[in-house]
Formats: sequence, structure tokens, C-alpha cells
Amino acid sequence: MEMVSKALRNWKIHALALVILVIAEFIGNIAFSIGPAKVVLIPMLYAFVLGALCGVFKLVNMEDMEQTSSLVGVTFFLLMARYGTLVGPSFWKVVHSAPALLLQEFGNLGTILLGVPVAVALGLGRATVGAAFSIARESSLALVGERYGMDSPEGIGVMGVYVTGTLFGTLFCGFMSSIIASTISWFSPEALAMACGTGSASMMSASLAPLVEMFPDKKDTITAFAATSNMISGLDGVYMSVFIGLPVTEFLCRVLGVKKESK
Repeated sequence: MEMVSKALRNWKIHALALVILVIAEFIGNIAFSIGPAKVVLIPMLYAFVLGALCGVFKLVNMEDMEQTSSLVGVTFFLLMARYGTLVGPSFWKVVHSAPALLLQEFGNLGTILLGVPVAVALGLGRATVGAAFSIARESSLALVGERYGMDSPEGIGVMGVYVTGTLFGTLFCGFMSSIIASTISWFSPEALAMACGTGSASMMSASLAPLVEMFPDKKDTITAFAATSNMISGLDGVYMSVFIGLPVTEFLCRVLGVKKESK
């Protein structure tokens, strides 16, 4: 709370945030085609790049960045409150899709099938477990820290993916969402919106923005589906990781010859 209090009094980071916001919104959405795929660049991506440039050109120091990071959680509360207001008008549509919303969490286990073989091939060893069992957000850090310890190879793996996801996750999700929505026709806008809810507010927002641009007539509906899916993923994602994610990852690691290190 002390860090948040200092950040709220730091006029420089608020001024920079306002300038970045104005520039990003002034540029607006930019859509272009790459072959059959339609890519939509959104203001969040510009803000991400401009924020990184502030650090490169020393417009902010380490203390400013630490204070800014303390405000991220606060701003996401406001963001999710905004999304929550859109769930109400689409409440019955969401209810009718409840089974799909609950089952979509199994899709997040795809990180295991894709990540474990790649991580093992790269020689990550036991760090594969922490790196590949989930998308490695805050709940994953807590789970790995409690079970293995953050100074263990598993802890190093989950922290590495957490940092990478924080830096590049929103960029990746934004591009992936727009490319899939424009090239694969058998997914409905609602299904794509459900896929946006991985349990990370920033990644969800980045994934949702291109869909809103492509399906403006369904803006409120797909926003409600994405927000609800994200909330559900945050709630049941921990249980999915405990009872399925980690055991399956451990099993695949054993099959691929990754031995558990003796303490």
C-alpha cells in the first residue's frame, strides 16, 4: 500500500501515462492484411511500445517503474468493473452458454501439449514443469512456490514464463486473436471471445480488441463472454492446475526422460 500511495503522488508517471494514452488513441486501430490473415493493431500495443521506449530513453527510472507496477493491479480492477457492466445486459446469453464456458478451461491445458515437448527439446529439464503447465500468471506462481519453492528449477521455469508473458503476452495474444478470427471461419465470435479469457486481464483485453473491431455489431455480447470466461478461468484455473495441469505435466516429463532432481 505504501508503494501505491507513492505512485499516486508521482506526477511524472501520470503525465507520461496521459501522453501515451492520447498518442495511442489518436493513432487508433490499424487493420491490414497479410495474405489471407487480417491483422488489427490496437492502442494497447502502441501504449506497450511507447511505455518501453520511456525506459529505453531514461524518461523513467527504476523507482518510477516499481511504483508504476504497483498500480497495475488497481487499474485492472477498474477494467474488470467496466467489463462487468457489460455482462448484465447479456446475462441470459452467458447463462445459456454456461457448459461451454466451464469446459473451455480445458483448452488452457493446451500449453502442456505444446510447451512440454518444446521445453524438453530445449534442455530446460525440471524447469519444464513450471514453464509449461499453465500460462504462468499470479496463481501459477503461488502454486509452484508452495509446492516446489521459487528457488527450485520449477520455480525458475514458471517465473521465466511469467516475465516473458508480462512483456510479450499482450502483443502475442493481440496478433493471434486477429489472425485466427480472420483465417478460420468455423469459430463463432462468441467462441473466439470465450478463448480470450485465459485468466489474465491484460491478455484478455489484447485478444478482445481485434474481435470488437472485426465484429462491431456483437461488441457487447463478445465482451460479456470474454469477461465471464476470464473470471471463470481465474476461479477454476487453480483447481485445474492442481488436479490436472501439474500431474499431466509431470507425467509427460517422465515419459520424455526428465528426471526429478533429488534434494
